[in-house]
Amino acid sequence: MDLSLILITCTILLGLLSLTAFLFLRVKKTDVKSLMLKSVTSVMFILTGVFLTIAKPSLYSALIVGGLVCGILGDIWLDMKFMYRQDEDFLTKAGFSSFSFGHFFYIAAIIAGVTDFKAVSIPMSLVVGVIAGLVIYFGEKIMKLKYHGNYKIISALYGALLFFVTAMSFNCAFLAGVKDNLHLIAFFVGGVFFIISDIILSGTYFGEGKNRPVDIITNHVTYYIAQFVIASSILFM
Repeated sequence: MDLSLILITCTILLGLLSLTAFLFLRVKKTDVKSLMLKSVTSVMFILTGVFLTIAKPSLYSALIVGGLVCGILGDIWLDMKFMYRQDEDFLTKAGFSSFSFGHFFYIAAIIAGVTDFKAVSIPMSLVVGVIAGLVIYFGEKIMKLKYHGNYKIISALYGALLFFVTAMSFNCAFLAGVKDNLHLIAFFVGGVFFIISDIILSGTYFGEGKNRPVDIITNHVTYYIAQFVIASSILFM
């Protein structure tokens, strides 16, 4: 386990360095160099999950890594749309789809990883997800967003899924006993950062004047905190 901790420390430090370099380029423009650095950062959170899975193999850890892999695909496809404007709609939807598949991996991980799964956690979490989806769908003007095409329904469905997964991690841990499910509490913290990141991202995609350097930086910083925390949740199994 000591070697794993050393490797994990290295991946987190390298991830921090590559993220800093990526943001330095990204606030100027999106190009191949920035995309490569972003991919390197994403590889680091995947390696964090892989090294922890080797140290603590379980179905939970394997499914978490599956979700992280979907994350890196979503990263790449979403940024490629800035370089291939003719395929912007396709690449954006591909990114949404990849992250959605990742959240299904996370749902399976939560169910597989909780010490005593309670079925009631599903409807409890579903209520949170539905409310979030309705707020996103009907709160367009309040949030000062302007969706184009069918992104209103896509964003509402994706938001509902994200809130559902985050709520489920907390509800499962709470119902089964927080002390024995600290990995799910860690996942919950990562999920909260994921939500914050996507709220900022929705502004950069569908808002006016919300694509400033501060928006780009806070979006990516909170996103990578989310992914590294989710990957590190395996440590608390």
